[in-house]
Amino acid sequence: MEQRVSLITLGVEDADATAAFYDALGWARVDTQDGVIAYDLLGQTLGLYPLAKLAEDIGIEASRLGRGAMTLGYNAPDRAGVDDVLARVEGAGGTVLKPAQEVFWGGYHGYFSDPEGHIWEVAHNPFSPLRDGDNAFRWNGY
Repeated sequence: MEQRVSLITLGVEDADATAAFYDALGWARVDTQDGVIAYDLLGQTLGLYPLAKLAEDIGIEASRLGRGAMTLGYNAPDRAGVDDVLARVEGAGGTVLKPAQEVFWGGYHGYFSDPEGHIWEVAHNPFSPLRDGDNAFRWNGY
C-alpha cells in the first residue's frame, strides 16, 4: 500500500447545509452521480456523504459511526492565512473553537468546526514551509 490518503469522507446528517458551509468558505464542488458531494483538494478529495448511507455502505448501524477524536488540518503559508480562514468560518455557518494564537511548538494556529461538528485545525508551521506554486504541505517542508 502506498503511503497516501486519496479520499476523506465525512458522514453528515445534513449534506446540503454542510456543503453550503464549505461553499461559503470558497471551495468549489465537483459534480458527482453517487450521492457524494465532493471537493477536490491538492492530491485528495473531501467527500460529504449522508451518515445513514455511509453506515449502510459499511454494513453497520449509523450509531456505531459516532464522532471520532480526529482533526482535519489546513496549513496556511503564513499567519495572515490562518487569520483569514478563521475570519470566514462563522459567517459561513461554522464555529471558531480556538481563536488563532501562537502555539508552544513555534507555530500559529486555531481550530474551528463545520456545522456537523467536524473539527479543523488551521495552522502556519514555520518549520514546514509550503511548496511554492501550489502550497502543498509536507511535514518537514519542501
